[in-house]
Amino acid sequence: MSGAAGEGVLPPGSSALSSFSTGESFDPPESASADTLQRKSARTPVKRSLKGRALGYLSRREHSRAELARKLTPFVEEGDSLDAVLDALEREGWLSDARFAESVVHRRAGRFGASRIVGELKRNAVDSELIDQLAGDLRDSERSRARDVWSKKFSSLPATPAERMRQARFLMMRGFSSAAISAVLKGSDRNDEDFDVE
Repeated sequence: MSGAAGEGVLPPGSSALSSFSTGESFDPPESASADTLQRKSARTPVKRSLKGRALGYLSRREHSRAELARKLTPFVEEGDSLDAVLDALEREGWLSDARFAESVVHRRAGRFGASRIVGELKRNAVDSELIDQLAGDLRDSERSRARDVWSKKFSSLPATPAERMRQARFLMMRGFSSAAISAVLKGSDRNDEDFDVE
């Protein structure tokens, strides 16, 4: 062997990784430890105020007051006033049950019946007068919406009682009324005003 230890050849049995295999301590360069500290501080979560957290939720979609209160409750700390935060958000126009209800109807009306949508509004403690008004509008269009949902799923009217039950069950699960379901499955071409929606 022509190489000498002074020429950059490691002694037999040594390697750059030997300190890891023997369990000896290995001190990284100073720059590496500074980088590590930077990464750790970047991962440390910044404490957010209740209002900041609320605005984060509201920036993604509309919420009812009751729904937002449920989401914020786990983060309330001593000295916080959840009602004061919610009142301020309503005053400033960030939080609105009416906007929330309209957004629910807009997102759900093309796929669900009035009872399913009304149930969601009630679970989120929307004002009953507002729910009644929106429910009336939904019921006016119940049959046409049921027909649209049905036509996306099925290609023809039911030919057997079993198929009729299957199609009716699908529409019931979507929250459509029995009157609307019956009209759709009969292939009725009457206007919505020709029958009462439950």
